[in-house]
Amino acid sequence: MKSNSAREGTKLERKTLEKNRRILMKNLCMKLASLIPKQHCDRTKDMLSQQDHLDQATSYIKTLRARIEKMKERRGRKMNIQELDIEIDSGTTSSEFKLPVLEIRHQDSDLEVVLVSGQEKRFMFHEVISILEEEGAQVINANFSIVGKKIFYTLHSQPVSSRLGLDASRITERLNQLIR
Repeated sequence: MKSNSAREGTKLERKTLEKNRRILMKNLCMKLASLIPKQHCDRTKDMLSQQDHLDQATSYIKTLRARIEKMKERRGRKMNIQELDIEIDSGTTSSEFKLPVLEIRHQDSDLEVVLVSGQEKRFMFHEVISILEEEGAQVINANFSIVGKKIFYTLHSQPVSSRLGLDASRITERLNQLIR
């Protein structure tokens, strides 16, 4: 049989271990909260409970995962465009693909326009941008590159007003009229 002092010593030891565990968990939660950017926080970090910090960290991790998936998808699309360019340059699919090629991707509120043309049929970049702006899009990023005998135009845009959105079919129709 254990004496009373031995039992009390074991109780104190357990209390100390539990207290140290809680302190460690609190410090780890605070460290996690400090890694979340201010732009992602709903309220100031000082006013949040530990559960709120954990919820925000979970939300931020989900946002990062979604961004990673979107980037992987874009990388895959870019690789597909490069493969298309190699096929066109090698002449293996000259009967299948006729330039110019127009591809419009509309996801969430983002609109991406990819236009591939030959050097004999060039487009004025400002004409494509004008059509997008007339249809309520704000061009966020626009660039072009020349690879071999092909010119690749890429434009990223978002709606000027999130309430109105973008009519991708109308934009596709107008850009098709421009390139034909």
